[in-house]
Amino acid sequence: MAKFKYVAKDHEGKTLTGVLESADRQDSIAELRKKDLIIISVSESLPGLKLSSLFFGGKKKIKLEDLVIFSRQLATMVDAGIPLVGALDILGEQMDNRTFGTVIINIRKDVETGSSLSEAIAKHKDVFSALFVNMVKAGESSGMLDEILDRLAAYLEKTNALQHKVKSALVYPAVVSGMALGITLLLLLKVIPVFKGIFEGFGAKLPTPTMILISISDFLQHYFIFGIMTVVGVAVFTARYIKTEKGRLKVDSILLRMPIFGILFRKVAISKFTRTLSTLIKSGVPILSALEIVGKTAGNKVVETAIDNVRSNVREGENIAEPLARSKIFPPMVTRMVSVGEQSGELEKMLSKIADFYDEQVDTAVSSLTSLIEPIIIAFLGIVIGTIVICMFLPIFKITSLVTG
Repeated sequence: MAKFKYVAKDHEGKTLTGVLESADRQDSIAELRKKDLIIISVSESLPGLKLSSLFFGGKKKIKLEDLVIFSRQLATMVDAGIPLVGALDILGEQMDNRTFGTVIINIRKDVETGSSLSEAIAKHKDVFSALFVNMVKAGESSGMLDEILDRLAAYLEKTNALQHKVKSALVYPAVVSGMALGITLLLLLKVIPVFKGIFEGFGAKLPTPTMILISISDFLQHYFIFGIMTVVGVAVFTARYIKTEKGRLKVDSILLRMPIFGILFRKVAISKFTRTLSTLIKSGVPILSALEIVGKTAGNKVVETAIDNVRSNVREGENIAEPLARSKIFPPMVTRMVSVGEQSGELEKMLSKIADFYDEQVDTAVSSLTSLIEPIIIAFLGIVIGTIVICMFLPIFKITSLVTG
């Protein structure tokens, strides 16, 4: 949402000024016309720099947990017979995340002026996904909005839990690896130069491993800033490359083929695909629309491309299982269970069972990954630091042996 400053005149010729918050300039103009005002100018109001935004980062991000709370509470209120406008008004006022509270109030204003709930939330694409909008639309058309919202909340809760599992699997090795890199750099940049000064006072030829380590330390000291700039440059280039269609496809393909993490990413993708498709079909969303939404929310370009191919084949008259099997992304167990679900007319139940199974598989994979990576990182850290320590003490051992000899 953006703020628009307006200047207008009423029927008495009085000049009015103010600020409206709306999706775009046309919405602001439409709102002013509803008030029978003569519009003179409407321009976007640029926000001033507030002290709170300097210290607290401005607007608070809307998290998946906020959407879960919103869906669950709105479902409860609609089921209790509270009018939709009143329910949205209550939720907008009591929402802890004030950014989200403002969004809900704007949705309430749109619903109050005649828009459906799905049309109102569709204006906030940065908050509500295509899946959310289409499920709400299906709930409105079927007269089961409360049930659909409750189902949507359950889906979002499971999606949120899945994301937390993956993050927990990735954060631990990232933190430990970062600490290992930091300790190694500290030794090379600060500790080894001290030993170098001591060794220079000996006047003796240093062992080859020690000389190599000192050379590495000297190189890092002279080119450390250049190295940091190179790393940042590579990171920026990689980030931009990933944003391209070709780059995203390449990176996602590499992620799925990674030796340790690839299995986890594949299981997460299968779980998300089956859970989302099951929820959409059960909510009454047409299969082609459901596959389109699932593709856009897949989170992996390789999986998204495979689902797009499945959708094209389904449009031409094929069932879902056959093109899924041809994609080589989904295991035989998944495609066979989908085939059985299609033949028995209970596809959404079969997809839900597959999702539950792969959720458990993700749990197991996360536990195995943590137990596997921890000793590998500790061993790597021990070898690196041990090698540095040995290289530093080799000259001392040599001098000691000469003195005692």
